[in-house]
Amino acid sequence: MSNFSLELKSVRKNFGKSEIIRGASLQVPKGARFAVIGPNGAGKSTLFNLISGRFPLSSGAILLNGRSIAGLKPFQINRLGLSRSFQITNIFHRLTLFENLRCAVLWSLGYKYSFWHRLNGLKDAQECAEKVMVDIGLTRRRDVMAGVLTYAEQRALEIGITIAGGADVILLDEPTAGMSRSESDAAVELIRKVTVGKTLLMVEHDMSVVFGLADQIAVLVYGEMIACDTPANIRGNSQVQQAYLGNHAPQEVAT
Repeated sequence: MSNFSLELKSVRKNFGKSEIIRGASLQVPKGARFAVIGPNGAGKSTLFNLISGRFPLSSGAILLNGRSIAGLKPFQINRLGLSRSFQITNIFHRLTLFENLRCAVLWSLGYKYSFWHRLNGLKDAQECAEKVMVDIGLTRRRDVMAGVLTYAEQRALEIGITIAGGADVILLDEPTAGMSRSESDAAVELIRKVTVGKTLLMVEHDMSVVFGLADQIAVLVYGEMIACDTPANIRGNSQVQQAYLGNHAPQEVAT
């Protein structure tokens, strides 16, 4: 059994002649909180899309709990224990907050494509959704349509949906983007709470969030991992400083 929740081995991704990810390697231990940072255009979103199966690899390998997931579809990877959120909030706007969470727990409880069960009669699904709702601190908003929740509440709901299926590896893509400082602080506490005992890999631009949450920070610059270390060491890394100051000149622009 692997000691790593996620392993990236010489991962490469080309779009036509453009090489976006250039042999990136990373090992994320079980239960760790990792952040991937880098300047705009570094390839962070592409990397997340490779890990979650939205994009196929050009070469290299990605392992989830020691098992290769290259070539699997996103739903197959999810069922193996990896769940992700997105930069753009991805929820069912015409369902209530509670209904969104209930949808998220159904497959993990074994209901699959069951058209003969009445949702209100699924006691275990009701209880799981209620628990997640408590965890994300939104019980008072239970019956509010998701589309009219505040932006910060929608982001909290998406985090709830991400963890609701019981995945042990959580990918969060810029979870605090667009938030005020107080909202961001609340989101950090929420993420810290709901990822206890899980493995977290996040992309985040807000350095106060990164340094407040991450055990390790990986730095991606124009498709290459130039450093992976503790927050204290990353803070003092001259190569990382140069990358953020614009002195690490790219040969191509990544996405």
